Amino acid sequence: MFARKILVVEDEKILASNIRNSLEKLGYSVSEIIKSGEEAIKKVAETDPHLVLIDICLAGEIDGVHVADIIQNQFNVPVVYLTKCSEYKTLPKNQLSEPFSYIVKPFIESDLYLAIEMALYKHQSKKILYEEKQRLTAIINSMGCAVIVTYANGSIQMMNRKAELITGWKQSEALEKNLEEVVSLVDKDVGERIENLAKYVIESGEIFNLPENCTLISKDGKEIAIGDNIAPIRDQNGNITGAVLVFQDITKRKQTEAQLIRNAFYDGLTELPNRVLFLDRLRQTIERSKRRKNYYFAVLFLDLDGFKEINDRFGHGIGDYFLVAIARRLELCLRGGDTVARFGGDEFTVLLEDIKDITDATNVANRIQDSLRLPVNLNGYQLSTTASIGITWNFSNYEEPATLLRDADIAMYRAKRQGKATYTIFS
Repeated sequence: MFARKILVVEDEKILASNIRNSLEKLGYSVSEIIKSGEEAIKKVAETDPHLVLIDICLAGEIDGVHVADIIQNQFNVPVVYLTKCSEYKTLPKNQLSEPFSYIVKPFIESDLYLAIEMALYKHQSKKILYEEKQRLTAIINSMGCAVIVTYANGSIQMMNRKAELITGWKQSEALEKNLEEVVSLVDKDVGERIENLAKYVIESGEIFNLPENCTLISKDGKEIAIGDNIAPIRDQNGNITGAVLVFQDITKRKQTEAQLIRNAFYDGLTELPNRVLFLDRLRQTIERSKRRKNYYFAVLFLDLDGFKEINDRFGHGIGDYFLVAIARRLELCLRGGDTVARFGGDEFTVLLEDIKDITDATNVANRIQDSLRLPVNLNGYQLSTTASIGITWNFSNYEEPATLLRDADIAMYRAKRQGKATYTIFS
């Protein structure tokens, strides 16, 4: 086993020689004996000793306490103070309260050996603990999720870079602050703030999953959709020592989900509700009419007249643009609570809710015809159309959307046989 190297900083020549002899007798290697603090700092940088044994009162501009502080903090080398009884109280308070960080002169070899070995042991333990902490920090910073750890009182102990990025808070700013001060959360489903998360899991000992529509308000006021959970931290004895919040920005996932829902319920070309959404709204309207007396609604089934000729003459590209323009015209003919949907091809359906009687439906049909007759300018072409419209309403107490739509479709074909550009009420 190699001898550990010790640098002695002592300006009393005879004492320094005695210390060297004692250290070598104890199996240590004394690299050098230094008299001044300035020279000690230089030698530590050059020789990288395992430990520095330093007199607290040195000759020169820098005293032993200041030199030891530089050696420990800048070079990470453990220090043991040499002090006389009269100098004892000049030691820093943290050194006075820490055993084996100093040795009082005169001393016996066994005390010297014990002080050095304890100092080396504590330094090695701190080094291992520091390396483990650095390893843990590296692992947490490598995670794709944001991680925030709190103490048992709910104040922040640490946060990784991902958490800094999402919240807008630096770890140095957030340390010791309450979790809800840094992580401001709102449950969008109920429009309320989510408070005392850390306190809840620490007191209950249970994992708390963030609500489905949980939004984080970042430091600069930006709203970010997040998801995951907060859990209690337990030591090896099962005692709760804090909480860990793990979360991630799910904005893109939410956008994807919203797009999938939109694709399922809206027409990709015109962005109008599609057949599925229209049938769902019609089903809800039928149920509403059962609960409310004298609640009337109507359905209009539209088929554009002459659209095939527009497609054949100008191409499907122009035909698609024309359908989009017609969709916008139809929307303008309706009230805010009504629904117009693209049922497929050049067929559209309209749901008029809470009407007084069938006259409200025929007025909308006439308004639609007037709007469609106005030409649409596409690539220099003036295009216009009309529609054959079938109308049905709930005077007959319909039970199923399919039955009501079937009758509206029948009425539409009657209108087409009557010469198009008109409407027919199912009877």
